Amino acid sequence: MAKQSKGKNLAWLRYVLLIVVAFFMLYPVLWLIGSSFKPNNSEIFTSISFIPTKFDFTPYIQGWKTNTEFTFLTYFINTFKIVVPRILFVVISSAVTAYGFSRFNFPGKKIFFAILISTLFLPGVVTQVPMYLLWSKLGFLDTYVPLVSSSLFAQNTFYVFMLIQFMRGIPRDLDEVAVIDGCGPFKRFYYIILPLLRPSLIAVALFEFMGAIGDFMGPLIYISSVDKYPVSLALKMAVDTTSSSANWNQILAMSIISLIPSLIIFFTAQKYFVEGISTSGMKG
Repeated sequence: MAKQSKGKNLAWLRYVLLIVVAFFMLYPVLWLIGSSFKPNNSEIFTSISFIPTKFDFTPYIQGWKTNTEFTFLTYFINTFKIVVPRILFVVISSAVTAYGFSRFNFPGKKIFFAILISTLFLPGVVTQVPMYLLWSKLGFLDTYVPLVSSSLFAQNTFYVFMLIQFMRGIPRDLDEVAVIDGCGPFKRFYYIILPLLRPSLIAVALFEFMGAIGDFMGPLIYISSVDKYPVSLALKMAVDTTSSSANWNQILAMSIISLIPSLIIFFTAQKYFVEGISTSGMKG
């Protein structure tokens, strides 16, 4: 009985400790949500409490209207004009590239793969100036083309590497059976590899979604028209207002709204995301 009582006490202690740690981890999110309902900046920055003295929905109404001729809906639509093509192109190009490296032998395969992996060590900032000059010469500045085009060519090496690792866990016997049935390379890819690859493809799509929807530097470099701004630039524009002080409650309110699509998609596809990450390290 004493051992059981001691075990229960330890269990309660662990639960209390976990709750305290969870609270401190979630406090910034709770503060963000609570501060978005506070009526003025003084209450936001003079109190550490995340519970407002009075719930004010005005920041959401005024924040949605914005200080421009466009509503926040315009910036949301612009964001998805970038995000949706990027996800689609990244998933297709990464899967095709990974299929080539994992299932075929060709001259220079090891060298090309080494070059591919070495790009992981190349900082993205190194390519920004030459890429800007290239798109400037081609006349695509202030368009979404520079933000989307790179996803057509499997530029993110991490996704390719993750899919290659997953494909190595798929038995080659399935390919051989498909060959006997008369399936060519594309049919094998479409009917065998892709269905088995679904968890990792969803993980890639989620990674790209999170990266694309939160991308700030890319739109800042290439987009100059306010009517083409995505959410990230719209929020920064609100901070850089010409008034004496920014309306932080409105900025926080729109920040919360901009997080909603990410939260919905992540928790909806969480099962596939975890499965895709956990199985991408399998070896054949």
